[in-house]
Amino acid sequence: MRITTLALGAAAALFVTMAATAQGSHAVAAAPTATTADANADLIAGRRAAFLLSAALTGQIKGAVDRGDDPKTVGFAARALANWAKAIPGMFPAGSTAPTSDALPTIWSDRAGFEARAADYAAAATKLADLAKAGDKPGFAAQFGELGKACKACHDSYRKPDDKH
Repeated sequence: MRITTLALGAAAALFVTMAATAQGSHAVAAAPTATTADANADLIAGRRAAFLLSAALTGQIKGAVDRGDDPKTVGFAARALANWAKAIPGMFPAGSTAPTSDALPTIWSDRAGFEARAADYAAAATKLADLAKAGDKPGFAAQFGELGKACKACHDSYRKPDDKH
C-alpha cells in the first residue's frame, strides 16, 4: 500500500508540475496547424492522464474513508489532489481541443463558469487536505462527500457524458 501511495503521489506530482507549466500558455492559435494539433494532442493526453491519476487518488482516499482509517494516512494523496485541482484551468488553454477530447466547448465559451467550478473543486480539495493533516476523521469523511459534489458539478457542465462512469 505504501509503494502504491508513493507511485501515485510521484505520478501526480509529475502531472501537477506539467499542469503548472501549461498555465503560463493560455493562448493557442484558433486555426489549428500541424504544430498546434500536435501540441493539443500532447496537452489533451497530459490532462487525460492527470485526471486518471486524480481518480486513482480519489479511490485511495475513498478506501480510507470507507475503512475508517486515520485521514493522515492519505494526507499525501489529498495534498496531491489539491495541487492538481489548482492547476486544472491552466490545462485548458484557449483552443486546446480535438474531436478525441472529453472537454465540452463550454469550457471556452463559459470560461468564467468553468474557472468558478474549478475553483470550487480546488477549495474542496484543499479543505480535504487540511482535514487530513489535522487527523479530523469525521470532518474528512464529510468533506470527501463535498469534494465529490464539486467534481461532479464541473463534469456535469464541462465534460462529455461518459458511459464508463
